[in-house]
Formats: sequence, C-alpha cells, structure tokens
Amino acid sequence: MIAARRRIVKPGEAMRGRATKSIGLAIIGGGRVGLFRGEVAARHPAVGWIGIAERNPNRGQSVAERIGADFVTTDMHELLRRDEVTAAIIATDEHLHVDPIMAAVARGLPMLIEKPLATNLGQSAAVLKAITDSGIDAVIGYTQRFRRRWLAAKEKCASGALGDVTLVTSRAFMNRLVAIDNYKRTDDPRTISPMVISGTHALDICMWCLEGKTPTEVYARSIDKVLGPLYQGIDATAGMIMFADGCVHHLNISWALPVTWPAAVYSLDVGIVGTTGVLTIDDTHRYIVLAVSRPQSEGYNPDASRLVDFMGSYPPGDMALGELRGPMREETEQWLNRLAVGVPTPHATAAEGHNRLMLTKALDLSARRMAPVKLPLEPGGELAAA
Repeated sequence: MIAARRRIVKPGEAMRGRATKSIGLAIIGGGRVGLFRGEVAARHPAVGWIGIAERNPNRGQSVAERIGADFVTTDMHELLRRDEVTAAIIATDEHLHVDPIMAAVARGLPMLIEKPLATNLGQSAAVLKAITDSGIDAVIGYTQRFRRRWLAAKEKCASGALGDVTLVTSRAFMNRLVAIDNYKRTDDPRTISPMVISGTHALDICMWCLEGKTPTEVYARSIDKVLGPLYQGIDATAGMIMFADGCVHHLNISWALPVTWPAAVYSLDVGIVGTTGVLTIDDTHRYIVLAVSRPQSEGYNPDASRLVDFMGSYPPGDMALGELRGPMREETEQWLNRLAVGVPTPHATAAEGHNRLMLTKALDLSARRMAPVKLPLEPGGELAAA
C-alpha cells in the first residue's frame, strides 16, 4: 500500500461550473502508456484514488511510486475488487486486453481502452457485445484524434467545407523498432501486422473524417522480405477501401524502414479530396529535426544508432519540463473530464474500435488472398485460408 498524495474531490465540488464526481482509477498495465496516463491522472483534480495492477512487481512498484498511487498489486482482479475503483484504464499489451476488459465490464466500470479491443476479430466482437449489453461508457485510445491538425481536418470534413469527400489517401512510414518490439512480445505473430497495430491509427483518422460513409470492399497487397524471415511478420501493406457511394480510401503503411529512419514512430501524409475542396495534412514532423552526437534516452525504445530525430513524432507527445505534453495528455485529461463532469469528447467508441480492427483484418486477408474482400468481415473470417 502506498500513501495517497492527491486531494480528493468530493461529489458536488465545482469544476468548470458543474458538479464533479470523484474518480477512483484502476490502471491495468504499468508499461509506457500506463505510466504516461497515470502521471496525467495523478494531477487531475477529480481523481481521488489510483491503483496499479502490473504483472511485473518491480515495474508495478516503480510506476506506483512515480505517480503516487494508493495501491499496487500483480493481480488485476484484486485491484478491480476494491471499493474505491470507479473507472479503469486498460493499458496491457495488445494481445492481453480481453481479460481485463471483461473483468471491468463485470464491475460496470467506464473504461479507456488502448486499441485494439482484441487482436482476434471474434474476441473483439464478443468484447463489444459485452460492453454494449452492459451499457457502460467505454472508449478506445486512438490518441491521434487529439492532435490539433486532425481535429481541424475533422471539422472541415464535418462542416462540408470540402463538399462530398470522394478520395482519401494516406501514407505512413515507420522505422522497424515498433514492429520488432511487437513481434517479440506477441504469443502469435499471425495476429500482428502493420495494419492491425500501427496502420489502424491513420485508418481511424481517415474513417473519422469519412464518418457516415459505408465501406463495402477492400483490396490489398503485402510485403514480407525483412520481418518475414525474422518474425513471420509483414513489412508493409498497401490497399484500398471502397465505399457504397463510390468514395475510395487509398492507404499504405511500412513499419520496416531502417532503425535510423528519423521518425520516432510515425511519418504520415494524408490528402482528402472533395467535390468542392481539398485538404492536405503533413504529419511527417520534419519541421523540427534534432541531430546529436550521443544517443538520446526518450521516445520509443531508444536505439544507440539513432542520432537524428523528427521531434514530435512520438505519438503520446513529448516530455517537457518534467511532464508529458501532447495528444496523450489531452486524451487522458478529456476522458477524466468526461467522467467527472459529463462533457462530450472526441474519443473513439468501442464500436468504432471494433470497426477499425475489422477493416485492418480484412485488408490483411485480402493481401493473403491477393483478391478483394467484401465487407463487413464476419468474426472468424480473418482466419480464412488464402
């Protein structure tokens, strides 16, 4: 047990002119994301209690001490049984989401879930049904929705500034650090792909801007010359999503670029074309370039060979003056405000999270078959033989 270090906000205490609810937060998973979100939560005035569940006891204790948590355990069920818990963040490895989500659903807890709901489409459908049937408020951690450029893009599409959107293109380049890390951690490399793990972020942004349009078919091809021999993995996937109204989304992602590629994670270009306008978004982060003589310790799995970085390309944000600043901080704070005072937020819903997994699985299946795949892809369909 670790002593509390936060002021408890009592129900009825004012926050932005509204009555607030005190939040008792359970964080399942004490990795990078659990730590980042925990540090933000520890500063939020509505959070009165924080507990950590992390299977690695040393890591769990370290995270708990850094954020001033009130309780730490290696058993998520022990944490979720605590009377203080009123909400949960699911921040385990991607292939370990299902059990903690279902345990939190059983408690009726609102959740912020790191994407995806599951790495298997059937399990994702089961999780979505459990969430929907319970009526709880569960949102998915598509952090890029909280970058100002994507909020601006969403606004222009939603307001009709571009007319009827007819074409969307997206190109994502990543060095292979994320891919290697994911393939090393997974228990089944067949469920890991650049589309499912990383391409889903760009896909979510584009589908968010295409809200209201119905995807009907996908076609894709993949390459596996680098990560295939090492990890049974996929280097890159390029494909198209066709919509009922004739709109087309052309997308590609490679997460097999050399480790020295300067983007800490993403280097993304998006173009959105409509009948009366066009919007192009440069999210490559090439506007602030850091070149050093000695390796830096920040970012995703720092590597000694990386001496040049596109600053700002680490999706959670950047450490500055001792705090995380950027989209993950914004996302976490807004989720806590959503719980505390009921304000609307741009978070992805659980249904949107399942939809994004379905689309990425369909693209991977099309690449294996080298043939179009009709949508929606039913649970189990992603396992179909090529």
